[in-house]
Amino acid sequence: MANVNVKFNNKDYLLSCDDGQEESLKKLAIFLDKKYSELKDKLGNIGENKLLLITTIQLIDEYFDLKQKVTLQKNKLDEISNKFKEIKTLAIEYKKDKDTEIQKLNDELEKFKKMIETNNNLYESMLDKTTQSLEKIISNTESLSKIQ
Repeated sequence: MANVNVKFNNKDYLLSCDDGQEESLKKLAIFLDKKYSELKDKLGNIGENKLLLITTIQLIDEYFDLKQKVTLQKNKLDEISNKFKEIKTLAIEYKKDKDTEIQKLNDELEKFKKMIETNNNLYESMLDKTTQSLEKIISNTESLSKIQ
């Protein structure tokens, strides 16, 4: 436990604190003394106890205002976080929907490719048959021509 000498209202006080907290205690005492002196200058000498009470109430008021602002900011941050989660969920759903749509389009493309291949094969088969038929007709015509 460390001891720290602080000055408050022009009086020295010896206070104890945890080791390593000495500088922090000094800063707090300086801050409190400054607030106390400001009020003393503003309100005059109304008695040390009353002035200490008013200083304490003023500091607690500032503390509660700050605490309320922190709570409001935390609530806003929570709200933003929830909206972000909602947007993230929507983005994931959108991606899934698009992936499904892309898969359907790929399936349709594969069906289309197979249909083209089948039609191509049919076309080639018809072309071969037509060519064979034409060759037969030409051959028959040539045969008929030789006979005459």
